[in-house]
Amino acid sequence: MFKWMLSFLLLTSVSTTSLLALDISLQGAKENFENYSTLHIKDKDKFLCQEMSNDFDVITQIICAFSKSPSKKLKTLQNDFFKIETQIKNKTFFIIITPYKNMKLYPVVFNLSADDSVYEANAKLALHWMIVGYNKELPYIKKHEVSDVAINFPFMLDKDKLPYVGSLDMQGNPVYIQEVNDVSDYLKIKRYYDEKNYEKCLELIDEVMLEYPSSLFNAELLYYKIRVNSKLEEKNDEVIELSKVYLREYSADDNVAEVLSLIARAYSLSGISGQADYFFDRLFSEHEDSPYAKWGYIYKGEMLEESGLASKALDYYLKALNETADIDIAATAAYRLAFYKINTANKAEASMYAMKIIKAKPSFFASKYKKSLELIETFVDEGEYETAAAIAQAIVNETDEEYEEYESLVKNIGIWLAKTPKKQEALASLNEYLKKFPDGLYDAEVQVAKDSLFFYVSDSNVSTKIVDYNKLIDTYAEDSIGKRAIYEKAKLMCDNGMYNDVLEFKDSLLALDATTYPDTQTIVNDAALGAMELALKNKECNSVLKISSEYSIKLSDKWDDGVYACAMKGADFSLAKETASKNLKSDNIDMRKKWLYRYIKVDFATGNYSDVVKASEELISLIADDKGFEYKDVYRVLFDTYSRLENADKMIEAIANVQKVYENSYKDIERYVAVMAIGSDRNDDNLVLQYGQEIMNIQKSSSSNAQSPFVEFSVYQAYINKEDFNKALEVIKSLDSVELSKANRSRQKYLLGSIYEKLWRGEESQAAYNESIEADPSSAWAKLAEGAKED
Repeated sequence: MFKWMLSFLLLTSVSTTSLLALDISLQGAKENFENYSTLHIKDKDKFLCQEMSNDFDVITQIICAFSKSPSKKLKTLQNDFFKIETQIKNKTFFIIITPYKNMKLYPVVFNLSADDSVYEANAKLALHWMIVGYNKELPYIKKHEVSDVAINFPFMLDKDKLPYVGSLDMQGNPVYIQEVNDVSDYLKIKRYYDEKNYEKCLELIDEVMLEYPSSLFNAELLYYKIRVNSKLEEKNDEVIELSKVYLREYSADDNVAEVLSLIARAYSLSGISGQADYFFDRLFSEHEDSPYAKWGYIYKGEMLEESGLASKALDYYLKALNETADIDIAATAAYRLAFYKINTANKAEASMYAMKIIKAKPSFFASKYKKSLELIETFVDEGEYETAAAIAQAIVNETDEEYEEYESLVKNIGIWLAKTPKKQEALASLNEYLKKFPDGLYDAEVQVAKDSLFFYVSDSNVSTKIVDYNKLIDTYAEDSIGKRAIYEKAKLMCDNGMYNDVLEFKDSLLALDATTYPDTQTIVNDAALGAMELALKNKECNSVLKISSEYSIKLSDKWDDGVYACAMKGADFSLAKETASKNLKSDNIDMRKKWLYRYIKVDFATGNYSDVVKASEELISLIADDKGFEYKDVYRVLFDTYSRLENADKMIEAIANVQKVYENSYKDIERYVAVMAIGSDRNDDNLVLQYGQEIMNIQKSSSSNAQSPFVEFSVYQAYINKEDFNKALEVIKSLDSVELSKANRSRQKYLLGSIYEKLWRGEESQAAYNESIEADPSSAWAKLAEGAKED
């Protein structure tokens, strides 16, 4: 009988001092030339397992529940008969077994080598459960129909107890299992590998494989042997031969993708590109989503680069970088790209890739120590000092003074940064060198570099530096140092937004020698512009105009937004209109829209309604097809303009556009009321009904009655005029739920009685008249109600 087994032991710490010991065993065998499989699940505490069946009594799942959860997630296990998954829900740990064929669940409650009697056990909880997976016929076990009322007599074994021989091999001989130490050795192997103690790791692997040839960890041992050899020099042949065995014996293992990447790389390093390509192709096609496919891109890129196909290698490096989320893969790909780009004189991209590594994993450079030193030198030759310094700093952070180049690297970080805009960092680095190496080999060179930074940086804050500059100015008034101090002080103040302070000593700045300081006028102009910008931000319009006039700075278009806002805030409508007017003919449609809208706002505020109408019509034509609501407020402005002009026809025309754009917005309710009033004045019942109904709908949706009862009375009258008495009744009754004054309530009830009367509903009419009188006996509507009752 052919037999195989996979065992998994999980020990997990829980909140108490107890341990969760879960043992999952998966076995396979043959009976009558038919394969079957058994799954054993054991725990130190009893647990529940239950079959789940469909409508045809076919078992679709078996679920086992545990009160304690492991701290680590179990991997999904499967064979030809089962798929075993885990899940944690509501603090309960579940094992879910899904069949690929058929299966049956049995509790294992008897130990046949120890128990004297057995019986049919229908246990709900057990320490041990067995699931049998089979094709058609359940092996060895026959099913018998048993009556629910039958007595379940135990079967006694104490007199006829069979000898227990344990497991047998394929020839039927007993299998003697010794306690082995392959588990602890395997853990040591993993530790040695993580510690990069490859020689010791390889030695132990060989010992374990020799001593335990049938170890459950054979696949893992072979896997680690391949990995270790891939880390050692001139071991490509070993990697190739071991990988072939692994891929043949363990083709379904989770580590196949990595092994494919390593054998492909070993072939490429051995110069056998044809075989390398074969395994690269397998890796890329069969394990496209694996991170080792991304490593494969890098390995293939290296192979292509070594063979002179650098441009093709570039594609693979980029593919690895763009498709991975793994920092190590990304760093390695970026490293290769940085080398490629710097060697092809593309220093900007090379720096970009190097800085990606600095941000993601700076320690990577130290792991490639010698190659990284070469890369630094190349960056320096290309004038990429900031990148060179960054790589050097990354190496320094991971090394110490035992490295030959350490002092030189610490020195060069500051020297190189001094040649970049990062003067403050340069000074800090130079000070760091002097602190670490007070009697260093390069102290004179470092001191010169530090002195050159005097006017660029200092260890003090801005205020202190300004004080120091003032001292230099007073002490060296006629000396180059004092003049340099004036210049540097002006630049410092400009850089820190102190523009008005710069303007206070502009005469001293402009008096400096133009040959030595050719940009003093530029500094003054920049300070003026900066001061003007601050004034604009603070809406200090007088300061803006004063600075522009004093320094001959005309406000460019970039300031128009601020000027317009400032002018509108100060009610300087002439300036606002002037600013808006010059932008009305802009070639940029979006700019024209913006400034037309602003122009309209100014004219509306100043009562220049004819210009409002003209500009609004132009803006409407520009925004007609726009989907958003920006500038759509112009429809409201145009309506309000016609309202002020008392142009009723245009108001009616404009309100239709407002309604089309904003539908039934509460903001437009007053506009609808104005149009409804036009309808009332013109005795246009259709207009009254159209917009009166819109007003009532808006009030209903917003739970507001601000326009009641005026709107309801008007709509009521329009329906009366059109002899649509039922609609009139509906409208006037809607006021029952609205809070009204006594007079308006009296009026509403009178009108209600009147419409009831028209509908020949006498009793309701009389009741409404009585309510009108009760609401406000002294009102005219109450008197009308009394008269109506008498009739």
